[in-house]
Amino acid sequence: MDTRHVAAATPKSTSGAKLARTAKFVFRNRALYIMLLPGMLYFLVFKYFPLLGSVIAFQDYNIFKGFWNSEWVGFKWFEQFLSYPNLNRLLTNTLIISFYQIVFTFPAPILLAVLLNELRSMRFKRVVQTVLYLPHFLSWTIVFGFAYMLLSVQTGFVNQAIQALGGEPVSFLQKAEYFRTIIISSGIWKEMGWSAIIFLAAIAGISPSLYEAARIDGAGRFKQFVHITLPGMLPAIMILLLLKIGHILDLGFEQIYLFLNPLTLSTGDVLDTYAYRVGILGGKYSLTTAIGLFKSVIGFLLLVAANRASKATTGEGLY
Repeated sequence: MDTRHVAAATPKSTSGAKLARTAKFVFRNRALYIMLLPGMLYFLVFKYFPLLGSVIAFQDYNIFKGFWNSEWVGFKWFEQFLSYPNLNRLLTNTLIISFYQIVFTFPAPILLAVLLNELRSMRFKRVVQTVLYLPHFLSWTIVFGFAYMLLSVQTGFVNQAIQALGGEPVSFLQKAEYFRTIIISSGIWKEMGWSAIIFLAAIAGISPSLYEAARIDGAGRFKQFVHITLPGMLPAIMILLLLKIGHILDLGFEQIYLFLNPLTLSTGDVLDTYAYRVGILGGKYSLTTAIGLFKSVIGFLLLVAANRASKATTGEGLY
């Protein structure tokens, strides 16, 4: 027998066997793949296909001409964006609010999860969790309405309390110095309970035997938190922190836009609101896309750098 024919046939038979095993595995687990299909379609339709539209950042896009017939202008829109006179204000406001979110908003659900974990009454714990989860399901329009009811000069509860104590009412919603505090506070109130779910799940995954051994060794609540709970939560904390760093230029347009007014532009005007005001309302879709692409590239670079730093220091990372 010619050994060359055997050698030539072996790779084909091997690949055919692998393909048959893969098909058999997929068929055996077809229910799981069917459940996976909607998620895959969602990402394809709403995440990957829209990436093709990024080309309009390099075009003088005309909605009537479409992608294929619009004039190519190179980096014109990036140059226009980077030469915007108030660009420093936009970047400064965006980075400061993002920094405040990392410092104040991000640790809030971690602390809440730890506190909820210490509750011994399951009925009381469920009630507290339900109350804290509810704000997540409210729109930012409703949250702004609550903020107006609390902080309004005319009818706000806070100003009525100030006047009752003999003070002068304060225009919290119209003063630039209060804008960032209101944004961070409302964000914590709305999302803290919902975000704590992930950290509660991380705590639930810690073996109870570790706590039993710690109690036998005489460790109190604080030491148990430092040496058992916190290390057990660390992988979830680092992954979410890295994702937050990757979206450091994305603040949540709806929240900022609803609270923003002409008197608070100096501290509240960010990249998202500028893109909406100039790009969408002004009909400059190419400029809006260029700003979005700029944010994506910066976020990706920060994510890669932060992931490498995390892997080097804590051993935890996204990949």
